[in-house]
Amino acid sequence: MKSGPLPIAREGYPFLLISLALTLLGAWLFWPLGVAFGLAFLFCLNFFRDPARTPPADTGLLVSPADGTVLKIESLSSGPYMKEPHQKVSIFMSPFNVHVNRIPCDGKVEEVHYFPGKFFVASLDKASLENERNAVVLKTPQGQKVAFVQIAGLVARRIVCYLRENTPVSRGERYGMIRFGSRMEVCLPPEWQVTVKPGQKVFAGESSLARMN
Repeated sequence: MKSGPLPIAREGYPFLLISLALTLLGAWLFWPLGVAFGLAFLFCLNFFRDPARTPPADTGLLVSPADGTVLKIESLSSGPYMKEPHQKVSIFMSPFNVHVNRIPCDGKVEEVHYFPGKFFVASLDKASLENERNAVVLKTPQGQKVAFVQIAGLVARRIVCYLRENTPVSRGERYGMIRFGSRMEVCLPPEWQVTVKPGQKVFAGESSLARMN
């Protein structure tokens, strides 16, 4: 996934063009309507921003695949995306966060699974397994598995993922987005040292989530 010539995700271009056209039309017909559509244009401009990100120089760090706030960190014996014991870091993305998603570590995509579902508020635990979601399972050069899951929320009802199975990927690379508020979950090997805590703000492609052992 590449960004366009402006620091705006290409998925946002239709929304920006439509809201801009409505702003101009509204300003011509009835100026309060133009103001309302202008605010919608500014919201879309902010939502679809796609700033450049630089991963940490330390290649032993797994980076966050999403902007947002860490909700919880769990140790699980098994799960729907990794059958073996693992840790899971859940991140909530508000409508005001950057929503472009990035690869957390180098590796090769082994599996990509899309699951249709409901649209509960993304911060709720039941959203993890009941909402619309897209899961990617990646194998690192060392042979360890990492899974990262895009989960749609109450407002976010469109998951975008450009990854395909058997594709090599690099840490910090753009791979998709979720529109208008959502959740991201990252499943890690149990021996990796998680470097974040609940309530912490993280940034896709830059913030460390864990040290890969």
